[in-house]
Amino acid sequence: MRIFLSTMTGAFVALFVFIGLLLPARAEVAFETGTLAITTQAGKRLEFQVEWALTAEQRARGLMERETLADNAGMLFDFGETRMVTMWMANTPLSLDMVFIDDSGLVVRVAEKTIPFSEAIVGSGKPVRYALEIRGGRAAELGLAAGARLVLPLDLPQTKTP
Repeated sequence: MRIFLSTMTGAFVALFVFIGLLLPARAEVAFETGTLAITTQAGKRLEFQVEWALTAEQRARGLMERETLADNAGMLFDFGETRMVTMWMANTPLSLDMVFIDDSGLVVRVAEKTIPFSEAIVGSGKPVRYALEIRGGRAAELGLAAGARLVLPLDLPQTKTP
């Protein structure tokens, strides 16, 4: 019995050490920032201060665990190619609007007020290159809808790696 307890204790210690090593690594995902602009169908120019999610690691982390997001802040996911995109809200306590944008800059879909912590899939509906996440409800407040245009080219950081 003593050997069993010692083995179990060692296993639990190893598990906690392993988890402890993983958690700081997740927290260390860094994002560069910049500005992007979108022109609505009504001709209004909207500017957002965004974090660039350019690498697979950054895209996987996204806005998880964020509890606040300023009115004109967001995160732009660049998938590096045009494709069908699916996202979810797991580990995300904020409601978000997901703005799906094709490679020409056309907004093809806005998924409004996504549900915090939901594991339901939110799809682009059409092949896209980018997804912009902003505070839930903000797209409607600004008149940002399908048919708007992302101003291209983007001033992406030069350190982009897929």
